[in-house]
Amino acid sequence: MITLRGLTKTYPGAAQPAVADLTLTVPEGTSCALIGPSGCGKTTTLRMVNRLVEPTSGEILIGGQDALRMDAVTLRRGIGYVIQEGGLFPHRTVAENVATVPRLLGWDAARIAARVEAVLSLVGLDPGRFRDRWPHQLSGGERQRVGVARALAGDPPVLLMDEPFGAVDPVVRARLQDEVLHLLRSLRKTVLIVTHDVEEAVRLGDAVAVLRAGRLLRHAPAAEILADPGDPFVAEFLGADRALTRLGLFTLADAPRRPEAASGTPLPPGTNLRDALAAMLAAGVRALPVTDGGSVALDDLLAFGGGPPRAA
Repeated sequence: MITLRGLTKTYPGAAQPAVADLTLTVPEGTSCALIGPSGCGKTTTLRMVNRLVEPTSGEILIGGQDALRMDAVTLRRGIGYVIQEGGLFPHRTVAENVATVPRLLGWDAARIAARVEAVLSLVGLDPGRFRDRWPHQLSGGERQRVGVARALAGDPPVLLMDEPFGAVDPVVRARLQDEVLHLLRSLRKTVLIVTHDVEEAVRLGDAVAVLRAGRLLRHAPAAEILADPGDPFVAEFLGADRALTRLGLFTLADAPRRPEAASGTPLPPGTNLRDALAAMLAAGVRALPVTDGGSVALDDLLAFGGGPPRAA
């Protein structure tokens, strides 16, 4: 669990704090995405959690422990940190990059080698092919995967991600988001993510926290904040298409079903509602069948996009 209480950072000579009286909790095994305009304090907040930036005042609790009273180096060794393109050391091979924290933790060579193989496989990189490569020999997506592997190598309970996919192309970015989302859910890490991308925030964050000028405006589950921004600035920042974004969080298994038959190509129940809507528009129909029974109607999808989840 990550708990921030009254967290404030004012840089020397600044008229206003970069982060002001920030209080929020990320429950154990969940993720929270920090979003907001440039300069709102997202990255400063993230860097205060692992004390790359020291707060001016406030509290940081990680797993119930006071992070500000811990040795900073010891603290960082227990926190995974992922940045754009992984932030790899260019003079180290992939294996040496991934082994960074296990070596600092004093693991023996056999344990390190086994862990490097395990986490490379976990992020979809064949250890035999990638272990001895250098960062300049990797694509942007591969470097990002190595960065995630390095962050996970010491098996930290907490993971910090700062614009982790900002430097890769949209197709690779979507695939990496899916893979990282599956990985985070299976490993049950506590994750704090900084991103400027609303769709990425709601896709990767169980909760979303919106900051403006260093202050927290809204902190709520992703589906809830899209249905009810609760603040004019938050609504504007999330965008006019937030109902469509919200549809992407749910699948046909969550949506109301109608018993009557519908014509057209049946959709699997795992299809997200945004893709189901797109399929209806492409086919020019107001309903489509679902492979495990019943049909889904356009009117129900449109209603679902703006309100709370409803049982089938």
